[in-house]
Amino acid sequence: MGKAKIISPQEAAALLRDGDTFTTSGFVASGIPETLNKAVEQRFLETGHPRDLTYVYASSQGNRDGRGGEHYAHKGLLKRFIAGHWATVPALAAMAMRNELEGYNLAQGALCHLFRDIAAHKPGTITQVGLGTFVDPRNGGGKLNSVTTEDLVELLTIRGKEYLFYPTFPIHVALLRGTYADEKGNVTMEKEIATLEATSVAQAVKNSGGVVVVQVEEVVRSGSLDPRLVKIPGIYVDYVVVAPPEDHQQSLDCSCNCALSGGLRAPDGENTHLSLSAKKVIGRRGALELMPDAVVNLGVGAPEYVAAVAAEEGIGEQMTLTVESGPVGGIPQGGLQFGSTLNADAILDQPYQFDFYDGGGLDLAYLGLAQCDQHGNINVSRFGPKIAGCGGFIDISQNTPRVCFCGTFTADGLKVRVQDGAVHIDLEGRSKKFLRQVEQVTFSGDMAVQNGQQVIYITERCVFRLKPDGLHLTEIAPGIDLQRDILDQMEFEPVIEYKDGAVPLMDLRIFQDAPMGLGRD
Repeated sequence: MGKAKIISPQEAAALLRDGDTFTTSGFVASGIPETLNKAVEQRFLETGHPRDLTYVYASSQGNRDGRGGEHYAHKGLLKRFIAGHWATVPALAAMAMRNELEGYNLAQGALCHLFRDIAAHKPGTITQVGLGTFVDPRNGGGKLNSVTTEDLVELLTIRGKEYLFYPTFPIHVALLRGTYADEKGNVTMEKEIATLEATSVAQAVKNSGGVVVVQVEEVVRSGSLDPRLVKIPGIYVDYVVVAPPEDHQQSLDCSCNCALSGGLRAPDGENTHLSLSAKKVIGRRGALELMPDAVVNLGVGAPEYVAAVAAEEGIGEQMTLTVESGPVGGIPQGGLQFGSTLNADAILDQPYQFDFYDGGGLDLAYLGLAQCDQHGNINVSRFGPKIAGCGGFIDISQNTPRVCFCGTFTADGLKVRVQDGAVHIDLEGRSKKFLRQVEQVTFSGDMAVQNGQQVIYITERCVFRLKPDGLHLTEIAPGIDLQRDILDQMEFEPVIEYKDGAVPLMDLRIFQDAPMGLGRD
């Protein structure tokens, strides 16, 4: 191969033709080819082209502020948007709600695997991920509005078992990002928080007869790159764009931290003592579910407190945390750097991480609890006009043997005090989470029962378990009134498990401002 062709951002934007299908790289606020995104937006605003594009990516890309995927939030620029997670691109979600584009929300892991199957010219991705959820064609097939009519997910029966089939389609342009490119177009990613699905996407677009453009920090001499670090070989790369530093941050608004990308190891931080709060109560009760040497996935929000409690109790080393973006081990980060991990043991390509998740490799998952109904169904993906998206939630929750959904019992204004070994509700939340029926099924309780999963729902005031006849209330916090604080705040009545005439109390150590002694346990 000869030298890679280095072009300007404007020349890269001109490669997109009206009606093309394209993809971009990124995970939340990291790994985003911001120079390329801005150039396409500028071209559209100046010329009205390209138009009617189909935009597809697996995870989430942006920060709710016009960057990342929101550069494409202009009427006429997109005809269709397919993504695993929508929460960081609310401008695109608003367009979908106004029927200004076709919108699909599909499982993140399935989309990662779909890129590989497009590369291999397979007919599609066959998986059980999504059965019984809103992605199932019997429940809408991931369609988000009335102008979205084409079925991108089909139901198959193979050897007596049901599967979902995601048909492949060609992708014409990829706008990706790496760290360095050499003169032959070989691209490394050593400063990125994860390698994501970059290899699979580049292969998919190249084998679709499309064009691969990679934004990099610098072009270096041919032969100077460590071949073990090359994630996008030059044979896949058509063009390289050198980005200015301000458009090539490791994560949006974050300077490069090589301890997040594996280039160095940061000193171990000191464990901080968390004050007693509703979320610490949830984290402590969740930590009681840990077993030695557990491989775990933690969601954002209340589930993050499980790791903090484990560290405080001195048992953090007894579990291995993983993130769907690819890191294994270390300390997962939040906020703009969600998807990255400090001092990871390994960073896998995202499709490989989902292979492990989909095959039941996790021992335990702690995920968020936004809405729950009497059947144990969970909704974290859509709330009225707000499209959050499922991300990797379906893959993780459906295939992990033991799942803990963690969150406060109500939302919007809830004020909780943990004092004198008891929980006190000073102000009840305005929004109920335990509903007669969730708005959208992101996790199917029926499927979980069929699959023999152990499912527990942990709040600051009580604990539920999923059984074949629905949700069972199995534990209550000291200080909580069963009728006033639980049953009156639900739209359905769970099966209540009594012992000696009362609901068993949660472990009293949870509510004391002293270590629980989990290391001894």
